[in-house]
Amino acid sequence: MTFPEVKMSLDELRALQIRRLRDTLRQAYEGQAPYRAKCQAADVHPDDFRELKDLARFPFTSKADLRDAYPFGMLAIPREQCVRLHASSGTTGRPTVVGYSARDINTWSDLMARSLHAGGARPGDIIHNAFGYGLFTGGLGAHYGAERLGCTVVPMSGGFSERQVQLIREFGARVVLMTPSYMLAIADEFERQGIDPRSTAMRVGLFGAEPWTEGMRAEIERRLGVDAVDLYGLSEVMGPGVACEFIETKDGPTIWEDHFYPEIVDPASGTSVPDGEPGELVFTTLTKEAMPVIRYRTRDLTRLMPGSASVMRRMAKITGRSDDMLIVRGVNLFPSQVEEQILRDPALSGHYVIELTRTGALDDLLVRVEARAVLASDAAGRSAAELGQRLKGMCGLSATIDVAGPGMIERSMGKARRVIDRRPKA
Repeated sequence: MTFPEVKMSLDELRALQIRRLRDTLRQAYEGQAPYRAKCQAADVHPDDFRELKDLARFPFTSKADLRDAYPFGMLAIPREQCVRLHASSGTTGRPTVVGYSARDINTWSDLMARSLHAGGARPGDIIHNAFGYGLFTGGLGAHYGAERLGCTVVPMSGGFSERQVQLIREFGARVVLMTPSYMLAIADEFERQGIDPRSTAMRVGLFGAEPWTEGMRAEIERRLGVDAVDLYGLSEVMGPGVACEFIETKDGPTIWEDHFYPEIVDPASGTSVPDGEPGELVFTTLTKEAMPVIRYRTRDLTRLMPGSASVMRRMAKITGRSDDMLIVRGVNLFPSQVEEQILRDPALSGHYVIELTRTGALDDLLVRVEARAVLASDAAGRSAAELGQRLKGMCGLSATIDVAGPGMIERSMGKARRVIDRRPKA
């Protein structure tokens, strides 16, 4: 299977984007009453779009807009023409519902196949898919793409770590798909069973659905002997397969710009910032039929970089989300910053949790991190003291560090829960 779109010229790409953006803006305006109302309030019409810079005149779409339109108010086609619905968990409010036409499912399968191929999968490979199936887009999105690429799919979903290891070994999976934090839990299970993962056929892992650092990549590759590749997506835009790293470069996910137009904006003002500058990632879909989204604010913090394996631009590692940034004693702190400092110590693992409490008017910061092996009290104390010093030097915050023994921090079967905030609500 070949992917000629990846090799198109920059002029071809820009012309395609303009044509598809023009169609998408009209489709959203005519088919989505909530977005049409936002355009009318902003005094902008699809006819006002003539070149790429004109997109900045159009209003954003947010997760709140999707929740307010629950369940089907953002569909641009009749609900009867949708062949599938996915939805978020809705744990912080109403779920966000995303509809797909038959053409959307076909496009998604093609893009996920393209992502898998870029990430190192090849036709005929056995792919062990531990992304969650169901309303979460990860499992089915990856599944359809792997089948489209011509692979054999093991639809394992999450959980049952002992069985995960068994099937990876016995079925001979060359490629595994899951969240990076769950890959570490699988590594723990290999070690518990006394099995060297390098003795299996596993060689490539595509990981996504949560932010992860270069330190996490290095730990996964060291412990499991695989190439760890960054796969990016989000349900509101499509699902997994919006962007993916090339295994040959592993230098940031290439955004499939023939289907998704990216921007970076200042999280506070919403003003567009130039490529290379950090900010919040915004996407406009170019080929979604059932539910196009215009300038969707992902809340993911990153920057855009020039293409390497393609003229399509790359995105840097997600440093965090603007809506999960912690403010501790007036200091902005992201879990990924803590993870980066933890993984500088070879005695500490990537299993950790940040707990926030308050004594009087003062925030208390506790970092519980798991050691790779049982440590003597002096060694654990030394690791705790050094981590505390690194965090203090990095952000100026004093933290209590608790180094727990192996297996003492709860494992996640999907997205890791990194923060427990016990501070009183205002």
